[in-house]
Amino acid sequence: MRIAHISDLHCGPDLNERMLRTAIKEINDLNPDLVVVTGDLTENGYLPEFRLAKEYLSSLTCEKVVIGSGNHDYRHTGYLICSKLFPRPEVVELDGFAVIYLSSARPDRDEGEVGLRQIRWLERLLTEKYQDYFTIVALHHHLIPIPDTGVERNTVNDAGDVLRTLISKGVKLTLCGHRHRPWMWTLERLPIVHAGSVSSKRLRGYFKNTYNVITIENGRIEVNVKVVGGKLLRFSEVYTPEIP
Repeated sequence: MRIAHISDLHCGPDLNERMLRTAIKEINDLNPDLVVVTGDLTENGYLPEFRLAKEYLSSLTCEKVVIGSGNHDYRHTGYLICSKLFPRPEVVELDGFAVIYLSSARPDRDEGEVGLRQIRWLERLLTEKYQDYFTIVALHHHLIPIPDTGVERNTVNDAGDVLRTLISKGVKLTLCGHRHRPWMWTLERLPIVHAGSVSSKRLRGYFKNTYNVITIENGRIEVNVKVVGGKLLRFSEVYTPEIP
C-alpha cells in the first residue's frame, strides 16, 4: 500500500499555484493506492476558493481519495460549502485497510475538537467492524504539539481522549496536518504523522512545501517526505530544515 498524504493547500491569497500543480503531477506519476488530504483546502472558506480546490483535487488520477476539512475551511460558514463540494465518506476501505476521517474543525475557531459523540462513534467502528483491518485515522489538527511551530494555541482540545481511543483500540497509523511542518511522533507504538503544507506561501522558517509518501508492507510503515519539485527525504532529514 502506498499513500500520498497532502495537507494545507490554502487555496486563496496565499496559494502557490505552481507548487500545487507540481505536487499533483508528482502524485499522479507516483500512482499511489490512496491519497489522503488532511484539510485546510482553502484560506477563508469562500466559495471561489473551494471551487479552485475542487478543480485541482479533481485532477488527481488516484481512484481512492479521502478529502477532509480543516479550521480554515470552516471560516465564514465555509462548512456549508465544504460539505456540499467535498462530501466525506465515513470510512474508505481498500484491501484490508480502513481509513477513517475525524472532523476536528469547528466554525470560526482555530483550535480543534473531536467531541465525545464522534469519539464514541470511532470506538464502535474500531470494536465492532474494523478490528481485523489495518486502521488509519486522519484528522486536520495535531494531537501533540509540534516543534518549531511557535507557542501552542490550537491543538485538539480533547486530544487526551482521542489518543486513548486510538491507542487502546489498536489504530495502526494517524495522519494530521495544520501546522505546516512535517513531523512524526510515535506514542505507544502508534505513529502520528504530520504533513507540511503542500502549496501555501505561509511556511515556517526555512521549511519548504512538502507532502508525505507512506509505504505500508507486511505491517511495516515507512514514511518519507517529498519536497515539492525536489528531493524525497527520510523523515529524519527534515527534523532540521536545510538552510539555503
